[in-house]
Amino acid sequence: MRTLVLCCPDWSVVAAGAEPEQPFAVVHANRVVAASPAARCEAVEIGLRRREAQSRCPGLVVVAADPARDARAFEPVAIALDALTPRIELTRPGRLAFATRGPSRYFGGDHALAERVVALATEALGGRADVAGPPVVGVAETAFAAELAALSGEAQMRIVVSGETDAFLAPIPTPVFPLVEPDLELDELVDLLARLGVRTLGQLAALPASDVAARFGPLGALAHLLASGREGRLLDERPVPLDLIVTAELDPPAERVDHAAFVAKALADELHARLDGRGLACTRVAIEAETEHGEHLARLWRHEGGLTPAAIAERARWQLDGWLQSSRGPTGGITMLRLVPDEVGAARGHQMGFWGGRTLADERATRALARVQGLLGVDAVALPEVRGGRAPAEQVVLVPVGLAEPGRVMEPAPDAPWPGQVPAPLPAAVHTTRRAVDVLDRHGEPVVVSGRGLISGPPATITADGRVEDVSAWSGPWVFDERWWDADERRRQARMQVVTASGTAHLLVLEHRRWWVEATYD
Repeated sequence: MRTLVLCCPDWSVVAAGAEPEQPFAVVHANRVVAASPAARCEAVEIGLRRREAQSRCPGLVVVAADPARDARAFEPVAIALDALTPRIELTRPGRLAFATRGPSRYFGGDHALAERVVALATEALGGRADVAGPPVVGVAETAFAAELAALSGEAQMRIVVSGETDAFLAPIPTPVFPLVEPDLELDELVDLLARLGVRTLGQLAALPASDVAARFGPLGALAHLLASGREGRLLDERPVPLDLIVTAELDPPAERVDHAAFVAKALADELHARLDGRGLACTRVAIEAETEHGEHLARLWRHEGGLTPAAIAERARWQLDGWLQSSRGPTGGITMLRLVPDEVGAARGHQMGFWGGRTLADERATRALARVQGLLGVDAVALPEVRGGRAPAEQVVLVPVGLAEPGRVMEPAPDAPWPGQVPAPLPAAVHTTRRAVDVLDRHGEPVVVSGRGLISGPPATITADGRVEDVSAWSGPWVFDERWWDADERRRQARMQVVTASGTAHLLVLEHRRWWVEATYD
């Protein structure tokens, strides 16, 4: 069995609508996850913090990561390749794979098939192929090796000769594991291997498989299989029982994505319950739909770590959005949805923490949040994340469930250097709408702050909504000048803490010669 993998480099940049030669970056969790060639020329690299990327490239256009947008934009490419084989498999937007056995024989070999795939993908992309480079194709014995061949950068197509996959993989450094298989969470394993002197896939493959499994557990055994040029999918070879397939009829037919996605969420929960009852986990699911005009749509989605109900529902929503928004999609409403567990294996479960770490209560909370999110929408349920920043509103932000982990502190860390940052403790209430106030000194003159951060005089009173309060204590000001290189986004502000005679403490901000109440201390 040989596998062909098609990759579109920096697909998130393409899907976000970047223009050719435009410095463009996609950011997730305050880190750059994709960058255009023009941005890379300005030293913008993957993993760079957002502010550092903007300091390196002042004209950088930054957008937030959106997997749904990426999947929707990639669907025309998958539809174009349906002409070659019906068994196209998606793991993430911008990457697809399929077995070459049948198509390769039909088109006259792996090389001819790869050429056909590149031509169809380039045609489907149109002018977007110029944004981050043309699509690349790799063929090898395993999907892991095929993706590495595609991303090798030597040519738009690379065919690994049959029987030489292990030799091709041998010199490649082990840090490619998290890049090619992000679902497996192999970062810690790669760091440990590096400390032990195992820095290439060949060095890992040379170790006895039993010793690797005994020392590093199931993830180590899987990494050893991949490094050895063997398929890492340890699946149940028995046919999937028909009673595991879940189906729902939609009457009236669904023409909106949210309607169909709501039904898909219920199907995902039902499928997971059936699998869980048999001690199974699904690693590849087929999402099928039928329309009122008799059209049949199907797509395979894979997740090496096992598909949770939320992950299945998320991929179903991506796929339905791609079908319904595509110009080559269905011509009528969807009348039937079906989820087929195409590949299943024994559920390995998760080891819960005894003191700290992930506990059973966390699992229950995650499932409850996922159910509410399925009812109200992705952005309706959010969790707080602690980040770096100068203003209190920047240091704690709300992130949709699925993109955040409870209590996680994002980089840059809060204790990193932030000139002008308000000192701890942070205010208890940060107002969504700032309230204008007048700050006067003991002579009744407005208090101002010079460009050097010098205050004109101690504040004596603050007036808000006609109510005058005496100031009993104050501190500051803290001055900062952000994005001075951008005339449209430059911000000059000064903050000051004041305590009124009634005992209330406020954080005031001076901007454009006007004082505002930004937050209140408890």
